[in-house]
Amino acid sequence: MNESEYLEDRLDHQIKWYGRTAGRNQWWYRRLRVLEIAAAASIPFLAGLVTAEGDPAVLAVGILGIVVAVVAGVLGLFQFQENWVKYRSTAETLKHERFLFLTRTTPYGGEDPFHLLVKRVEGLTSEEHTKWAEM
Repeated sequence: MNESEYLEDRLDHQIKWYGRTAGRNQWWYRRLRVLEIAAAASIPFLAGLVTAEGDPAVLAVGILGIVVAVVAGVLGLFQFQENWVKYRSTAETLKHERFLFLTRTTPYGGEDPFHLLVKRVEGLTSEEHTKWAEM
């Protein structure tokens, strides 16, 4: 695989994948957090409306309590915020390596910069895969 093939087929693909995946995790994290906050904020309000048994507000308070618990559990289980930050960081690091390589800036100013790029990029993605597998 030559330099241009590696840049297009591997590095650019990895940058796009990490960018898209970070965006998806950010999307889910923000929406679920908003839902959790809204539901949690509604509970005290509705609890104040409860005046007698059989009141519909009692049911609403119970449902919102369940929603808060489920959303908090989903956020903890899927770790959208943590993944968003990690994937965005990896995408930005890969972009940084690409720019350093294309401009032949340190550490790519010496002999055989292409193989150094491959080694560094594959090390970064391998490290990311290892962290993911440990989760």
